[in-house]
Amino acid sequence: MKRGVKRKLKRGSATVEMAIVTPILLTLVFGIIEYGWVFTVRQAMTNAAREGARVAILRGTDDLDITTRVQEYLAPYGMTTAAIGIQHASPGDPVERVTITVPYADVTLLGSFFGSTDFNLSSVSSMRKEGE
Repeated sequence: MKRGVKRKLKRGSATVEMAIVTPILLTLVFGIIEYGWVFTVRQAMTNAAREGARVAILRGTDDLDITTRVQEYLAPYGMTTAAIGIQHASPGDPVERVTITVPYADVTLLGSFFGSTDFNLSSVSSMRKEGE
């Protein structure tokens, strides 16, 4: 074979290799991005639940104050559909609990590219009333 023909064959094989590797590489990159985003969202949910429990301990048991504080914390992340559960302290157990649940479909960046989005992300935070 002549040199020019070998060069064209090498160039063609590089194109084929790139066509095979690119989808795999892009899937890996987008998977890393999605994982990072979900990790950020979970951390925000944990912090929001902690803030809600803190408000419950410091200000009393007004559900509106707690819900407002949690929603304010989650708003920058676009989690407006969060379900917020509040479990108030009982006389024998002075612990306030705040639970936040968000559908994964509402926070995913890539939709159902990596599979089903029919599950929820949730976070729970508890704080004890001191001195009781």
